[in-house]
Amino acid sequence: MRTSQFFFTTLKEAPSDAEVVSQKLMLRAGYIKRAAAGIYTWMPLGLRVLRKVENIVREEMNAAGALELLMPAVQPFELWEESGRGPGYGPELLRFKDRHQRNFVIGPTHEEVITDVVRRDVKSYRQLPIHLYQIQSKFRDEIRPRFGVMRGREFLMKDGYSFHTSFEDLQREYGNMYATYGRIFSRLGLKFRAVAADTGSIGGTGSHEFHVLADSGEDDIAFCPDSGYAANVELAEALAPAAPRPAAAQALAKVATPGKTACADVADFLAVDLGKIVKSIAVVSDREAGDKTFALLLLRGDHELNEIKAAKIPALGAFRFASDSEIQEHLGCLPGYIGPVAVDREKVAVFADRSVAALADFVCGANEAGFHLTGVNFGRDLPEAEVFDLRNVVAGDPSPDGKGQLDICRGIEVGHIFQLRTKYAEALNCAYLDEQGKSQVMEMGCYGIGVSRIVGAAIEQGNDERGIILPPTIAPFAACIVPMGYHKSDAVKAAADQLYADLKQAGVDVVLDDRNERPGVMFADMELIGIPHRIVIGERGLKEGQLEYKGRTDVEATMIAQGEALAFLQGKLCAA
Repeated sequence: MRTSQFFFTTLKEAPSDAEVVSQKLMLRAGYIKRAAAGIYTWMPLGLRVLRKVENIVREEMNAAGALELLMPAVQPFELWEESGRGPGYGPELLRFKDRHQRNFVIGPTHEEVITDVVRRDVKSYRQLPIHLYQIQSKFRDEIRPRFGVMRGREFLMKDGYSFHTSFEDLQREYGNMYATYGRIFSRLGLKFRAVAADTGSIGGTGSHEFHVLADSGEDDIAFCPDSGYAANVELAEALAPAAPRPAAAQALAKVATPGKTACADVADFLAVDLGKIVKSIAVVSDREAGDKTFALLLLRGDHELNEIKAAKIPALGAFRFASDSEIQEHLGCLPGYIGPVAVDREKVAVFADRSVAALADFVCGANEAGFHLTGVNFGRDLPEAEVFDLRNVVAGDPSPDGKGQLDICRGIEVGHIFQLRTKYAEALNCAYLDEQGKSQVMEMGCYGIGVSRIVGAAIEQGNDERGIILPPTIAPFAACIVPMGYHKSDAVKAAADQLYADLKQAGVDVVLDDRNERPGVMFADMELIGIPHRIVIGERGLKEGQLEYKGRTDVEATMIAQGEALAFLQGKLCAA
């Protein structure tokens, strides 16, 4: 490709509303153009990257035995009603009516559609297992789309679905996809980690996320450097302290803490460790019959609530944070000074984190404005609470596999695989006849990759002050030729054209910058858009039979013999 035949739209500065590095650089490099909030046009340069990611995903999925199809983006809402997901999915599901007043949705995912496809045509165990996938645009009406293609409303996704006669066969395919995803992200040239994860709204019994490691990632990943353990912080288990709870050594006392509502402020004021402060988080679970469960979740002051774990408490379930009026009604005090001592356990449920249950002589709110209690002990000053794992793990916690301590890193989720089991097959009556002629519900798996999100994640992982740094496998071009004085020197033009023809003949994805621009502009553009290898051709070098080579991350350029340029560059590409 020649730049004179291409559509370059680079910018010196990113738009002021761009938030993260990948968004700024993709806009500056002309990869994308904003059409609306969370909706982008993929320009020719960015589309080249997107298609390279897509092709690697497709090649590995096909090699793993999956079959590609293409489902409609527009789905009948009746399928979502049949599965039971429609009413509860929320405003992210974009609903509309056609001219006949029939209800439809723009698909954020395709479990219902694919299950409908399979239940219509798969009748016998002899037709199973089958794995079908697509690469297609999805739409989720995010309330606050941000971070460019990292959390947009419209995005390109690979979603695959497998159907099986047994859970054992589902587990086999799940393992196949786990390995396939590892090959995909390795071929993409990304640093990644697979982590155990919560199944969330998709449902099922087990799942793993695949994260591109980047400091700007939205997700915290807990991992053990001494073992293979890794899990999203949402799922990672915080083990109970190994030491038994000490005996009470202090008397219960009410102390004045005027204006001290934050745990850290209370700890400083009382000169105690933050880990001895117990914070009470008031929550409410609204029941279908109109009843409400008001509860206090007890955590150490230096720990954070894990809402996903808390929602799994059988007596609580889905919850929201209590309003000030609800707290006043049940505890007689406003937030900042609430605590579990002397509350009516008939009206207030109390659930303690494992670390809190191991505390003695701790500090908590006195349910009176301006006061806290010190020397508080379970069994003496308040009844024992029901104990659960309620908190996020932190660096230094023991690894759940017992093989060391946890560390925390940041990641960007780009893939997720699920063992759906029979959730959707049961709801949509997706069944087959077994060898005895009996009807059996199919087991299902679900496997997603955020194709467009990978582009943003790769840039978050690879960038510097000059622009984008992409792995050669997904860079818009593998190499660029930058001729100095292409329009002024016949020798430079002839050498550039010849090298360009040779590289194309050898199958190298190369771009020749034949614009009539200053060298600085061409260098800056090629670095900004993320070309891994650059060959500079100038009259002075040609007189000595040399060209200049510089890798995107190299500090200094290297002079190479003109006649060896093709072999040199092929060697670099093979090494990469």
